[in-house]
Amino acid sequence: MTTKSPGETYPGPRTHYTDDAVLISFDNQVSGGDSIAEYFRRYLDRMACPKLTSTDHFVQTGDTIFIRGHDLDAGVARVYDAVHLRDGRALRHFTGLLSFTPKG
Repeated sequence: MTTKSPGETYPGPRTHYTDDAVLISFDNQVSGGDSIAEYFRRYLDRMACPKLTSTDHFVQTGDTIFIRGHDLDAGVARVYDAVHLRDGRALRHFTGLLSFTPKG
């Protein structure tokens, strides 16, 4: 995770999304590359630097990526992401949590 000063923008994910991108989950729909970058900045501030520890399935075509994997930091979180690309950047990003089992 990138350390930043108060008021500093978090550029990380912004470069990976088109200006008219949409992040879609059952809990949120976030529109626009800048808004998505801010969403991920807040998400990473809340989470203790989540790490995908296993990619269980991965499919890529010319303009899509589909991933299912899991994270073991705070327990077992089974996650998925499907991304529709335009010119190599995310136009539509579908994301979700399949299940979570806390450690302990």
